[in-house]
Amino acid sequence: QEICVPATVIETPPLVVCAVRLYTLATRGLNTATEVWAGELPKELSRTLKLPKKYDAQKALERGDVLVREGKVEDIRVIICTQPRITNVPKKKPDLIEIRVGGASIEERWSYSKGILGKRVRASDVFKEGEYADVLAITKGKGFQGPVKRWGIKILPRKSDEGRRQVGTLGPWSPARVMWTVPAPGQTGYHQRTEFNKRILKLGSDGKETTPWGGFLRYGSVRGEFVVLAGSVPGPTKRLIQIRRPVRAPSNAPTSPPSITYVSLLSKQGG
Repeated sequence: QEICVPATVIETPPLVVCAVRLYTLATRGLNTATEVWAGELPKELSRTLKLPKKYDAQKALERGDVLVREGKVEDIRVIICTQPRITNVPKKKPDLIEIRVGGASIEERWSYSKGILGKRVRASDVFKEGEYADVLAITKGKGFQGPVKRWGIKILPRKSDEGRRQVGTLGPWSPARVMWTVPAPGQTGYHQRTEFNKRILKLGSDGKETTPWGGFLRYGSVRGEFVVLAGSVPGPTKRLIQIRRPVRAPSNAPTSPPSITYVSLLSKQGG
């Protein structure tokens, strides 16, 4: 039986592995032991940080090998940067993100990290169609809003004296203070949120497969690789979104990819 599912198209340009960071265990937690940067870095990275004119990558790799061999390394992470230049987002400055490298042992993680240093990592290298993923993003900002919009409280009756779009009571006489549980006005939106278990419906490299006629509103056309997720994701159209492996995947998750028979490419501009 065929069903209709609303979905979100996310453009996923390859990530560049810029550096590998090694951590040692100290008294108060993890401390950075050393960093190994790639020999060739994207030129747009100079917009985010100041790049050294002279850097000996081979010497840094040897220093990392010594730390791993001596057993002083507790954790290994990679520093990756995005490539907004090759998307339809009017942005050139890349974002830097630190991601932990998984593995059975430190030696395996170090060997894998050295293998991907300076290379591009694509979404298809990590995810498969039909799997689940978690989405992290910053929600749409609404500014300073009242308690009705912010918390969804009930609007008071028409005959209320001091106003209708406010709480009916601030709390009891004692304790003689306003409790934190009382709905109050304040900043609404522009918060980091994580949504779990979004199913990956489709992975592709040609954006024309999912771009509607006239392009997406306030975005345009998808130029390169993309991911189609079931449902919605937080944030406005052009904001950065992180997609990760699920931390609490459902036990009854389907193992086979979905069979897509039709993708609507009708114009989103009305008329």
